[in-house]
Amino acid sequence: MVGGMLLHLKSIRRFEHSGGWIKALLEEAENERMHLMTMMELVKPKWYERLLVILVQGVFFSSFFTCYVVSPRLAHRIVGYLEEEAIHSYTEFLKDIDDGKIENVKAPAIAIDYWRLPEDATLKDVVTVIRADEAHHRDVNHFASDIRNQGKELREAAAPIGYH
Repeated sequence: MVGGMLLHLKSIRRFEHSGGWIKALLEEAENERMHLMTMMELVKPKWYERLLVILVQGVFFSSFFTCYVVSPRLAHRIVGYLEEEAIHSYTEFLKDIDDGKIENVKAPAIAIDYWRLPEDATLKDVVTVIRADEAHHRDVNHFASDIRNQGKELREAAAPIGYH
């Protein structure tokens, strides 16, 4: 969201195209929101857990905004590494489902609709597609950092696209 917003504003100020990066980064933000909405549907968080999400969001957004303004290259690299950790976490989640430590419940309707999963989809199916999304986010953000590392603007390389 931060990267897409800042690129959007820069694009308007300079009257130039983004090479598809605004769309790619805002799609990534929407996709991450759907991960959260899906997990909230599964977990049914209490009021204080929702408050924690709001507080963490405020701190992270402010910190990441500052980081992106100072060094977009670093910001994208950090996101790439965070996504790598998410992939590892979801892999462990899948192992716990396979080992019976976590019940493989029916997928929530929000996940079935968003990822166009079959009606009989399960938690394992949802975690599998979320993990694939995280791998895509990792690749996009490492690619963005690599472009910046070469001294180029993101618009000089076409943005990787595609979720569904």
